[in-house]
Amino acid sequence: MTESRTGRKQIHLAAHFPGVNATTVWSDPRSGSQIDFSSFEHLARTAERGLFDFFFLAEGLRLREHKGRIHDLDVVGRPESITVLAALGAVTDRLGLAATVNTTFNEPYELARRLATLDHLSGGRAGWNAVTSSDAFTGENFRRGGYLDRSERYTRAAEFVATARELWDSWPLGGERRRFAHDGPQFRIEGEVTVERPPQGHPVVIQAGDSDEGREFAASSADVIFTRHSTPEAGRAFYADVKGRLARYGRRPEELKVMPGVTYVLGDTEAEARERAALISRQQISPQNALLALEQVWGRDLSGHDPDGPLPDVDPDPESALVQGRVRIGDPSAVAARWRALSEAKGLSTRETVIEATGRHSFVGTPASVAAALEEHVATGAADGFILVPHLTPGGLDDFVDRVVPILQERGVFRTEYTGTTLRSHLGLPVPVWKGGTP
Repeated sequence: MTESRTGRKQIHLAAHFPGVNATTVWSDPRSGSQIDFSSFEHLARTAERGLFDFFFLAEGLRLREHKGRIHDLDVVGRPESITVLAALGAVTDRLGLAATVNTTFNEPYELARRLATLDHLSGGRAGWNAVTSSDAFTGENFRRGGYLDRSERYTRAAEFVATARELWDSWPLGGERRRFAHDGPQFRIEGEVTVERPPQGHPVVIQAGDSDEGREFAASSADVIFTRHSTPEAGRAFYADVKGRLARYGRRPEELKVMPGVTYVLGDTEAEARERAALISRQQISPQNALLALEQVWGRDLSGHDPDGPLPDVDPDPESALVQGRVRIGDPSAVAARWRALSEAKGLSTRETVIEATGRHSFVGTPASVAAALEEHVATGAADGFILVPHLTPGGLDDFVDRVVPILQERGVFRTEYTGTTLRSHLGLPVPVWKGGTP
């Protein structure tokens, strides 16, 4: 646990670049490009001005489809993460740079080399969000197609991360490079690494996932887990569960940071913040987006459904292929039952139900009350920090840095300057012990 000189547990902060998701409000006149470098630069510079730990980029390997057509929120595309972060390394000095890269459709040697290069170019600021996929739809873009069974995705991911670490350690400290060899169930490779060991030893590894498999993978292999939870109670339960798994891998609780993705809305008064949050939710969930969300759960073509009317009276189709490349929201029948109960209890229309069920913002209030809530979550063991997901590209983080960060600093729970130069130092993570043998 990282504490300040006041004894208070320190909050870790990261910035998620918004874009291809329902969080982003494209209709706002302040909304800019999701692919112009100036957008990435603006958000990254803002995050560094706010002394954030890292800048986080999501990635998709195929444009999602809805009823056989490109999903509307994907038409702007998704640039490749490491390329963008390498460019951002030239316009930032201390900010960590974390890329989402898939372990199913990449190879350890090639990716370990790219991440080591990013770590060298940035002076030790690289991070890797190691994600998995068992989606045959996405796999059609790759030679192997949908070859990987869902049950094997974390098996491959764990060996992938372990192999990447072997490769980073294969360049002896102060000695000449040597050949590496790995022979496992997923990978059989040998040769020589062309890039020296990264400045951090290993780039920081992030795992995104709430499933039991994902939690176990994070406990065994990750430095940060990117998650989400709707209440402090759910956060504390998740936090205790994940931290409790570390000991069997010989790890201490402070070696894995729990950082949920969160949204926020600020106002000069609590009432103003609530009004703004309601407006943003309605912008995020338009009538069209409400029907898209409904079809994602029901798995049926509901284009003729009235978003201002009641929920459909038909049951979801659990075997539907209506939506491709988008994750369905839990068990469709269970989700539909919860939505119906919510709609009936509050007399909500379809769109109002979707807003109520999915459009809730994590922290809503004045800068002072939001700062207090963030501190409480960390102090009570619901999180080690937060990955902020703004609703605007690229200026959505500006007001948080200008109005909330100074209050966190005054409360003694957030840094007033960077004390290190690497992402590991920002997160308070140990430098990995070199395991390459005797040079």
